[in-house]
Amino acid sequence: MSMAAVKFGGVAERLGGQMTRAQAARLRSLAEEAYQPRQYAGDLTFEEAERRIGALKAEIALADSF
Repeated sequence: MSMAAVKFGGVAERLGGQMTRAQAARLRSLAEEAYQPRQYAGDLTFEEAERRIGALKAEIALADSF
């Protein structure tokens, strides 16, 4: 593990890699809640998982506002 990854909590190492287990769990949960199971995929990058999580959160918040 590089010094940057250790110093900054592993963020530098994760940026180019696969999504974390926590992201996978959160994404799967949100995809089910939003009735969009295709939004979950096991081979996503860290960044793509973050984008999908944000989009699903926004969609769920919008649906809850009605």
